[in-house]
Amino acid sequence: MKIMLSRHAKEQARERGISINEITKAIQQGAKHIQGPHKIVSDFMHIRIVYKRIEETHYIIMVVIRT
Repeated sequence: MKIMLSRHAKEQARERGISINEITKAIQQGAKHIQGPHKIVSDFMHIRIVYKRIEETHYIIMVVIRT
């Protein structure tokens, strides 16, 4: 699985102590719903990931701690 993080998502992950492995698990195993026409929101354990699929790449837009 190919994953790319936006600059904003990298900063968010770093600030919140979220690893690329946790992001990968959120994409693979998280509960998903569609946001707008092209974004996917995935909730897994304590994190929420917002991303787009661009061909085979998962482009991460946002990484947050779920409340």
